[in-house]
Amino acid sequence: MRTGPLDAETILTATEDVLRRHGPAKATVLDVARALGVSHASVYRHFPSKAALREAVTRRWLGRAREPLAAVATGTRQAPPERLRTWFTTLFAAKRKLLSEDPELFATYRVLAAEHSSAAADHVTDLVEQLRAIIAAGVTSGDFTSPDPTATARTVFDATMAYHHPAHAPEWRSPGAEAALESICTLLINGLRPR
Repeated sequence: MRTGPLDAETILTATEDVLRRHGPAKATVLDVARALGVSHASVYRHFPSKAALREAVTRRWLGRAREPLAAVATGTRQAPPERLRTWFTTLFAAKRKLLSEDPELFATYRVLAAEHSSAAADHVTDLVEQLRAIIAAGVTSGDFTSPDPTATARTVFDATMAYHHPAHAPEWRSPGAEAALESICTLLINGLRPR
């Protein structure tokens, strides 16, 4: 049995390991408890259900994936058009890396995204807000024109869905995927420029 205190972060780390070993369909709270050397009631004291535990793991995982994007979105070293391109290429590279390096946890994210979980919805909201900030900076600098940067950000996000939505993950390994994303970024950036 476990001797030290049990906290949410310890449980989430163990849950990630269990998900990697068993996959999202077979991993249980009992498996997590066994991995920690505690009773399943101890896990339930921190997370009231298996769904809540999976949601927390997904939020943590997606949070780590967002960090480099936030740095790009708030950075000022690049002009907004290049920042927009860098943001999308960083997002695509991060999603591909997560898919290749952590396929079991990526599969969990795909399941939760398909279930329209609040973790996935909040992730998208945060990403669209980052895009809005880049587009608004472009409007301020005169690089972009947009009567509504929020609506434009959502449209740009939707237009690039094939490069970040987990349903398109099998396509991310195709040889021309990066070049296609570059072409789409160029098209979007040119479409945002003032006439």
